[in-house]
Amino acid sequence: MKIREINAMRGPNYWSVRRHKLIVMVLDLEKMEEYPSNEIPGFSERLQKMFPTMYSHRCSVGTAGGFFERVEEGTWMGHIVEHIALEIQTLAGMDTGFGRTRGYGEKGVYNVVFSYEEESVGRYAAKMAVDICEALIAAEEYDMDNDIQHMRELREKERLGPSTGSIVEEAQSRGIPWIRLNKYSLVQLGYGANQKRIQATVTSDTSSIGVELACDKEDTKYLLEQAEVAVPRGDIISRESSLEASCKYVGYPLVMKPIDGNHGRGITVDIQNYEDALVAFHAAKAVSRRVIVEKYITGEDHRLLVINHKLVAAAKRTPAHVVGNGKSTVNELILEVNKDPRRGYGHENVLTQISVNDLTKTIIKDAGYTLDSVLPEGERLLLKDTANLSTGGTAEDITDIVHPANVSMAERISKIIDLDICGIDIMTNDITLPLSETGGAVLEVNAGPGFRMHLAPTTGLPRNVAAPVIDKLFPNYGETGRIPIVAITGTNGKTTTSRLVAHMAKMKGYRVGYTTSDGVYIQNRLLMTGDCTGPTSAEFVLRDPTVNFAVLECARGGLLRAGLGFKKCDVAIVTNIAADHLGLKGIHTIEQLAKVKGVVPETVLPDGYAILNADDDLVYDMRRNLNCNIALFSMDEHHPRIKAMQRLNGITAVYENGYVTICRGEWKMRIMSAENIPLTYGGKAPFMIQNVLAAILAAHVQGISIEDMKAGLETFIPSASQTPGRLNLFEFKNFSILLDYAHNPAGMRALQKFTDALDATVKVGIIAGIGDRRVEDNNEMGSIAAEMFDEIIIRQDKQLRGKTEDELIKMLRDGILMKDPNKKTTVIPSEKEAITHAVKTATKGSLIILCSDVIPDALDLVKKFKELEAKGELVFE
Repeated sequence: MKIREINAMRGPNYWSVRRHKLIVMVLDLEKMEEYPSNEIPGFSERLQKMFPTMYSHRCSVGTAGGFFERVEEGTWMGHIVEHIALEIQTLAGMDTGFGRTRGYGEKGVYNVVFSYEEESVGRYAAKMAVDICEALIAAEEYDMDNDIQHMRELREKERLGPSTGSIVEEAQSRGIPWIRLNKYSLVQLGYGANQKRIQATVTSDTSSIGVELACDKEDTKYLLEQAEVAVPRGDIISRESSLEASCKYVGYPLVMKPIDGNHGRGITVDIQNYEDALVAFHAAKAVSRRVIVEKYITGEDHRLLVINHKLVAAAKRTPAHVVGNGKSTVNELILEVNKDPRRGYGHENVLTQISVNDLTKTIIKDAGYTLDSVLPEGERLLLKDTANLSTGGTAEDITDIVHPANVSMAERISKIIDLDICGIDIMTNDITLPLSETGGAVLEVNAGPGFRMHLAPTTGLPRNVAAPVIDKLFPNYGETGRIPIVAITGTNGKTTTSRLVAHMAKMKGYRVGYTTSDGVYIQNRLLMTGDCTGPTSAEFVLRDPTVNFAVLECARGGLLRAGLGFKKCDVAIVTNIAADHLGLKGIHTIEQLAKVKGVVPETVLPDGYAILNADDDLVYDMRRNLNCNIALFSMDEHHPRIKAMQRLNGITAVYENGYVTICRGEWKMRIMSAENIPLTYGGKAPFMIQNVLAAILAAHVQGISIEDMKAGLETFIPSASQTPGRLNLFEFKNFSILLDYAHNPAGMRALQKFTDALDATVKVGIIAGIGDRRVEDNNEMGSIAAEMFDEIIIRQDKQLRGKTEDELIKMLRDGILMKDPNKKTTVIPSEKEAITHAVKTATKGSLIILCSDVIPDALDLVKKFKELEAKGELVFE
């Protein structure tokens, strides 16, 4: 078997609008297409022996053991690979359960689709599943243990930590979108100008001074002392020569820690003599230039979590330890503790497995034992010097029993240090009593405290400590941090419609970011060039903190490659569906193409609008899958679908009596006469009128006034600056050049309707074959050109996209010959040379129609000719 490609979906996609995290592997079964599972001796038995837990896979049978039944009856290897990929992720601690395998449109080739939690793990699982399946086919041994552990390590490396993850989950539950900004814990909540950011548990509202203070234990201690908060007696040194005097000043027992350390690094506790103090000093110096020497306060370790200056949770923490039974060695006791199903690798479970490292061995040795020692019954042996859960510690929730004086003290400390989120470490024998009565003390104040001990304590009540974080960042009820998103898809007209909607939003006063097939624009500044209609470009706009209105063009390529770059939108426009790019990425029919495009309106929020073309059957049928408001547009005000919508008091846009008009029910609001809208060339470009109808509907449902719409329509001029490559007409003294992006038969037909209305002595067309289109599509492009033009120049695209130059030229020639064998046709492969030839041989009154895909290059050349003509220098070498 051969893997052709692996794609990871990260948003709503062709396979599922609800399940965003899917691996789509294109798998060629090769010779195994001829061998279903029941024709491979012993395959089913080997599979069941290797994966007994797959008995829970119900498959299409619908009952436990259903998948094994399918294997015994006979199923194809792609289906089996799908189930293996799901199961190995479950064995690695990531229980995902969605999968499907469908034909790719070629014999023996399948789309194997399955869910994942972390992308790198999903991609690895895809490859591993194929390897395992091939080993089972060949009756070869396969050791999964290393692979499963590698998947766990990939997960821990890639996943959000438990604290960040809890905040993101709480945000999602409230409808707040999020974007991960780096590979660590920097996350954006909300979009554009309404975004907030978190990094672990530090927020964009957190005081930088507060963080700096908390990271400087000397300053923290000084401020707390000044505020009469109980802190241990201590000293700060940077040289070994000062150590002995410092120890005498503070008095044993001691605790030693780096002044700007974190996560327990370099800390040594319960130091009883100078020799141990010397070792501890060097351990702390390895982390920080200066070292705190502090009185060791006896008692139990408590963490108080304060958010927005309110105590929200408290936990008593215990370092990793074992308790002797008089029979087992220390090592055996550790192994027994690690069998607890609540313990796992990294953060996969409530508790972390206890690892034995050099520090552990040193602590055991200092206690008078080794790993092989039998620990007396009932004796507790500490294995770590801090109580962090990440090192195997445990936590007990004690929120409800914290004395009010300690609560008040913690909340006061948060304001003294000026932290909106802080963890306060307290050592005391009894948290139910004030520190003044127990002799306890505040040991440390932490910026960015971990939430894990409160979210999932070992014992006691879990606390949703992420909720107050979101309450602080988004204090208004129902606030989601979203900005308006208008998403636009279809076969033709997407870019012009996107630009027009963005232009009208700008007239309203919005700061607009928009994506097109030409590039990404932020407030009309081009910041990225090229085809920017995929999820990465959409995310670029939604991440920009200056944007408060997004218009996103969504093409099929990005949808099939990675899904949409957003989860929900406010308005979705579908312009039309026509044959284009068929035969690529497993999309072979126009109905499949409609399903791809239909993903976009399915993401509209319930109170948003899907704007559909009532004149297009495939677009109109999309309404069946929608859970939102629907608005329709049509070039025929009497269309039965429009009339039906109007009877329901729905919103429509129609072309009537020469006007573009919005209707609420049957009440008309005429916007403008089409002939006064520059984009329509005096009403001569019907497809542009159609784009206008969709755009004014989007503007209307987004609250843009008719006055602002009219201002937008009047100032949106078809030109190289506002609509590059879309009906750009350049008037020369003796001829004209019309530049358009028409790149498929439907686009060519629309262009034909427009050019048929233009007067010209001769119409010369410059066309190109497109490598990733079917033969019949290029044939049709040639046939349409033969109808449209008096003369044809065949050039070649810069990107051949899998075909040869000769093949593409032949496809176009064949189409031309089908329509008009006598049509004058010239082949000039270079676009620059083709345009230059057309200009050089242009006759008076002629119209040169250039169908270009590399718009900037073509525009630059035409503009150069205009400049030369203006100078009287339009001559050729």
